[in-house]
Amino acid sequence: MAQGAVLERGQAQHEGDKRRQILDGARTVFLSAGFDGASMGEIARAAGVSKGTLYVYFENKEDLFEALIIQEKTSLAEALFTLDAGDPDVPGVLARLGTSFLTEMCRPEHVSVVRMVIGACEKFPRFGLAFYEAGPACGVERLSGYLDAQVAAGRLRIADTELAARHFLHLCQAGLLTRLLFGAGGIADAAQMRHQVDEAVRMFLAGYGPER
Repeated sequence: MAQGAVLERGQAQHEGDKRRQILDGARTVFLSAGFDGASMGEIARAAGVSKGTLYVYFENKEDLFEALIIQEKTSLAEALFTLDAGDPDVPGVLARLGTSFLTEMCRPEHVSVVRMVIGACEKFPRFGLAFYEAGPACGVERLSGYLDAQVAAGRLRIADTELAARHFLHLCQAGLLTRLLFGAGGIADAAQMRHQVDEAVRMFLAGYGPER
């Protein structure tokens, strides 16, 4: 019985490693060729697996792309929005979150993925839904949970914490990501990002801070 359990765990780990290997190869191909330009053959070569193995894990290119979207956005949301509800330093928490959030949003790879999803979701609406739910919606939910705790502690005055979470994240972006998506300017430097986040925190606390 114990030996069977060990074998099952080993098999599961092997399956997980192989799936990650395929997703890593898919990421490389999709970023270089785009969704329409990528082929399952190219992805198999980049991942170092046979096409037969590729189809064991993913039925088609659409399923593979959707799985990659969910993995990328879920891991990013978990990394960025791990917030301690008991931390009373609201300005510090928001400043750190805003800085890491803006830095990730402005990475060229992230901008490329957003463009690719937008381009493909008209034909495949589920791509946009998967991207949104695994990334933006998850981030807003986690930030809203932190804000709920601060409202309960009397550190903030917010009637709708979900809306307030969206306000803060949009204040941080304030056009920077839009500009990058349209190729209308380069990536902001560290000083520009710091200024944008500082102003986002200031505006957020001016609207939602406790009454003086």
